[in-house]
Amino acid sequence: MRQFILLVCTLVVGISAQSYEDWISQIKKPNEKTESPNLQPGLPGIGGTEINCMCVQYYLCNNNNTINTNGEGILDIRIQECSSTVEVCCNKPDITEQRINPKPPVKRIGCGYRNADGVGFRISGDVDNESQYGEFPWMVAILREEIVADNPNKLNIYQCGGALIHPSVVLTAAHCVNGKDKKFKIRAGEWDTQTKDELYENQDRPVKSVIIHNQYYAGALYNDIALLILESPVVIAENVDVICLPPQELSIDNTRCIATGWGKDVYGKEGKYQVILKKVELPIVSRPTCQENLRSTRLGKFFELHNSFICAGGEAGQDTCKGDGGSPLVCPIPGKPDRYYQAGIVAWGIGCGEKQIPGVYVNIPLFRNWINEQMAANGFDTSSYSYE
Repeated sequence: MRQFILLVCTLVVGISAQSYEDWISQIKKPNEKTESPNLQPGLPGIGGTEINCMCVQYYLCNNNNTINTNGEGILDIRIQECSSTVEVCCNKPDITEQRINPKPPVKRIGCGYRNADGVGFRISGDVDNESQYGEFPWMVAILREEIVADNPNKLNIYQCGGALIHPSVVLTAAHCVNGKDKKFKIRAGEWDTQTKDELYENQDRPVKSVIIHNQYYAGALYNDIALLILESPVVIAENVDVICLPPQELSIDNTRCIATGWGKDVYGKEGKYQVILKKVELPIVSRPTCQENLRSTRLGKFFELHNSFICAGGEAGQDTCKGDGGSPLVCPIPGKPDRYYQAGIVAWGIGCGEKQIPGVYVNIPLFRNWINEQMAANGFDTSSYSYE
């Protein structure tokens, strides 16, 4: 495919300033105003004058003729989407009415316990990253309630993933729940989305309120974090429990972590959303390496990775993808076997599963104090997710 390069300059001969602005607005993506890099003059202009500009792909040039450095309008946001504008995600009919009521666990006390061998049974032949039943008990599905014309029943449309940090609080990405007119509920204990005939009953809870970080910026997904306050607490059970959170500013390097979700297996229209909760092991990627690798993509060589993000992945075929937004990235707690803390929230990426192109996650250690403040303001104890 032929690639077009646009030389963005202020011309003084041959085209008026007004018509030039009209023309340029028709071919560029709208983006926020950003600061221009400190470019050196020297490109020849008409009549031999020198101009301060640089040749970049047209979509990397902002409306004010400065280079896009934050990826706004270019990022692939990890949020669920249907392949057609006339399709919606809808729950399948009930298969059975028989349920086992959840019972409080008796073996372990504290957050972040992973059931590596599953709960009640262990699946075999899990060759495609399927999780065991109840393996990640903090994982929840966030559902959006909608009413379709001529249908009196509310539809539960899958929106994103999230993680329990308290029986009454879910941690997720702001981009998943940003919107004044949306009503949400969460489903804890979910595993196989095509059946309700599981060992323990799922637990649905309406969301009473949504707390989005006051510095969340939707354009480039800065500070992409939110808390969901539930109308009533979930019941802690073998397949429903809370994840730990790391202390403020904890440095997370040189470790392999696990992301979970029901998102697409590959990027694009050919990708399919997952039936059984999937897991993928990913290495944490240092900030300098991540920024350098992302600059090799369509983000361009001036892209700057915001401090509210961390990176993980970069291994071919191993990544989170569309539909995984809001889901947790968890890492082993040193010295505490089988226990994990949440290091990140699935945010965005460039494609999915490409070699040396990491996925981008919300930097949870940056927001521990903010989370504590919101919990205290709503009357919740922070000990539920503390392991120190």
